[in-house]
Amino acid sequence: MSAGESNRPGIADTAESISDGLALDIAARFGFAVLGVVHILIGVIALQVAAGGDGQAEPTGALEQLASGSAGPWTMWACAIGCWGLALWQLSESTLRYRRKPVGKRLEKAVSSGSLAVTYGIMAVTMARFALGDAPDSSEFTREFTRTMMAYPLGSFIVLVVGGTVLGIGVYFIVKGLRRTFRPELEHFVDLRRGAVIDALGVLGHVAKGVALILMGLLFVVAAITNQPSRSTGLDGSLKALQDHPFGNGILIAIAVGLIFYGVFAIIRARFGRM
Repeated sequence: MSAGESNRPGIADTAESISDGLALDIAARFGFAVLGVVHILIGVIALQVAAGGDGQAEPTGALEQLASGSAGPWTMWACAIGCWGLALWQLSESTLRYRRKPVGKRLEKAVSSGSLAVTYGIMAVTMARFALGDAPDSSEFTREFTRTMMAYPLGSFIVLVVGGTVLGIGVYFIVKGLRRTFRPELEHFVDLRRGAVIDALGVLGHVAKGVALILMGLLFVVAAITNQPSRSTGLDGSLKALQDHPFGNGILIAIAVGLIFYGVFAIIRARFGRM
């Protein structure tokens, strides 16, 4: 055995110890709170759209509201740091903390937490761009990304994989909500008095978020299959497209309320959850 190989367990233990530190814990909790506020704002905007109003029911639409005002850039930098902390925490969840578990559990966690780490990292970059005054548009970025990818060989396949990944994350959230596997995350906070409320917020919130992600993922898949990049319009486009279908406005309202519930759950998770 080489010296490098003998040192690997020690290096991994040290990295895990750092990931369990107070600094990352505080940053990750703040990141959960930020995501909670973003989901609440997206839900509120979606309700406005359902009532015939304007707005972008997507992360950039919510961030635009948070970034307004003289303190906007500082708010965005703080939010970006929180999301970076949450991304690093999810990365440690997908690697370090599960490295002693059976292969099946390690693989499951690598996919679920690894995907979330990438998602939160992208969110942190988006917040940093807002802080710098370069406010992106999620829907336009999604269309441009799809258009660019599909201009290359195997580009449609890449877009299809992206859509499948978003679909998979959506299914993960729905299953997590219906099976109530979020309960251990709040095991020290939930009691008989709070249990029913937390369950309702957790189930409805996770299911609504999952449905929203599935709708967004489907647009990626449709764009790849039909070779029409413009069909991929992100979360805002997928939610607004519901209004073109029977009972679509009712479904939009249900998803909007569910996203607000998820936001409240995330804020509670940030304060009292297990890290």
